[in-house]
Amino acid sequence: MPKIRNFEKSIEIMERSRKVFPGGVNSPVRSFRSVGGSPIVFSHGMGKNLFDVDGNRYVDFCSSWGPLILGYSHPSLISAMQEQLQKAVTFGAPSDLEVRLAEKVQNWIPGIEMMRFVSSGTEATMSAVRAARAVTKRNKFVKFEGCYHGHADQFLVKAGSGLATLGNTSSAGVPSGTTQDTLTAIYNSEESIHEIFCQYGNDIAAVIIEPVAANMGLVLPKPGYLEFLRKVTKENGTVLIFDEVMTGFRLSKGGAASYFQVQPDLWTFGKIIGGGIPAAAYGGKKEIMQMISPLGDAYQAGTLSGNPLAMVAGYATLSEIENQNAFEKLESLGKYLDSLVQKELTPFIEKSKVCFVRIESFFCFFFGTNRAPNNFDEVSKTDMKLFNKVYHEWIQNGIYLGPSGYEVGFLSACIEYEDLDLMVSIVKNVLNTED
Repeated sequence: MPKIRNFEKSIEIMERSRKVFPGGVNSPVRSFRSVGGSPIVFSHGMGKNLFDVDGNRYVDFCSSWGPLILGYSHPSLISAMQEQLQKAVTFGAPSDLEVRLAEKVQNWIPGIEMMRFVSSGTEATMSAVRAARAVTKRNKFVKFEGCYHGHADQFLVKAGSGLATLGNTSSAGVPSGTTQDTLTAIYNSEESIHEIFCQYGNDIAAVIIEPVAANMGLVLPKPGYLEFLRKVTKENGTVLIFDEVMTGFRLSKGGAASYFQVQPDLWTFGKIIGGGIPAAAYGGKKEIMQMISPLGDAYQAGTLSGNPLAMVAGYATLSEIENQNAFEKLESLGKYLDSLVQKELTPFIEKSKVCFVRIESFFCFFFGTNRAPNNFDEVSKTDMKLFNKVYHEWIQNGIYLGPSGYEVGFLSACIEYEDLDLMVSIVKNVLNTED
């Protein structure tokens, strides 16, 4: 594939965009601030390919940050949404579409006794913590450094130099009072959890975790760690929440809970559940979900929750995953990618130049190390400058991933083996120039 060099229209549009949006974008990671350069402005997608406004084509490994597991413009989704567009795009009232999708989710993930649809992952995680607080009558909750649960005030907290830090906000505009009950632990550290529960155990309503951390690169839970959290939370009467906004319906049919055989009390979902249309959900044990209004006193509402267009897109996506046995295809691609990395990059792995991590359809290249990071501190010590160099070579050769070394790559069912060949060959070529 010839190198892509013309970004004139993207640059012109971004100049206009910066006059109307903060940083020219509607979500910070799109700004290219992490990798440098100007953002690419896209016009359309088809199957595995994205096309920008300058006519450049890319094989897409971003999948709109996960939901497009079937690729762009899948005929089943297009047909379902076109049919619904003729009927209504919103009711603000109950519809059978909500029930139909919820029942399919329950069928896929045992343990979802009751659920509620919302419009974003942030709403889902915020509401799940509220439900946990309502049922336990406690205020504090635990999150993990490097795990992202949306931009609600209570989640924008970072860890300090100790094992756990209470209430240090990591965003301007977040009053310390809104984070005084947020406790931050170190991912994969039993010691930090023991310390927190020893000090605050009787006051902790919930522990919320990405069971596979996919917002600090790709960090896998150590064997037994999720089981450890399940044991500690049960012993302390604390609600365990799996944030499966990213892993749900992608890690396996039953999500991380099924994959690791550890069942939380509550789940949150997003991305795939709406088929790429804004939608999310939270749910789990009936006794917890019954705390939500109108049954209980924990208030949560949303005018566009259960949006008909999102419901049909989500249902069509899950149905098509089943119809084409997508998980089998994704794992075949993943195993091929594993073997390709071993074949082409082993010399660089031995020299601590690169580390490759994959689980099912998630993957990540870490540079400047040959050890898979276990937590955010270890991720932050990897070579982000080298990642940025590789990233721009990917872009120039028609490979698109999310513009940050702290993000993961996604395989979709329409990716082909030759696309993986190209992606890995570019990594190899850049690393060769570093020797």
